[in-house]
Amino acid sequence: MNARNFDKLMQEQIARAHGEKPKLLLHCCCAPCASACLERLQEFFETTVLFYNPNIEDDEYERRKAEIKRFIEETGFADFIDCDHTEKDFYCAVKGLENEKEGGARCEKCFELRLAETARTADENGFDYFTTTLTISPLKNAKIINEIGEKLQNKAKWLYSDFKKRNGYLRSTELSQQHDLYRQNYCGCVFSRRDAQSTQTLENRKKL
Repeated sequence: MNARNFDKLMQEQIARAHGEKPKLLLHCCCAPCASACLERLQEFFETTVLFYNPNIEDDEYERRKAEIKRFIEETGFADFIDCDHTEKDFYCAVKGLENEKEGGARCEKCFELRLAETARTADENGFDYFTTTLTISPLKNAKIINEIGEKLQNKAKWLYSDFKKRNGYLRSTELSQQHDLYRQNYCGCVFSRRDAQSTQTLENRKKL
């Protein structure tokens, strides 16, 4: 069976709008990931960014939020909705999965948590579509993310995406340089930071 082309599915959804601009709620994890996604979407949607990331640690959360707000102010690509930062929701969602490898079952639970809130907010505020910037990362599984979004859609429909396609990730690095955006080296949670530090330690030992 051929793999689904989520980027092509998104382009088909855009074509069905016949030039109108539907209202889109875009879950964003950080400014670098959001940059290329917002640039690609701004021609086709009235976009609002939702910054809901209870997985991200306190100081890191505030830094990332400040950067995405700055990028939006500089570009005018979107409006912005902030959410309460409730890390306990993340820890409850991934309880028992603390030692899972990065990209595994723990991450899937995290995706579900953030996309469920995005879907709920989209429904309550009259958005036509909702989606996430997460698929721009080469380290994130676009198939899993899109399947979660499909299951959560109700009034607001899921906008398919694989933002890394068509050089999306490369464009995000270019925009990050242009706007001097803070680029982190881990997803944001304490577990991914632990794994990133462990990997860096191993690399440093190899250099000795």
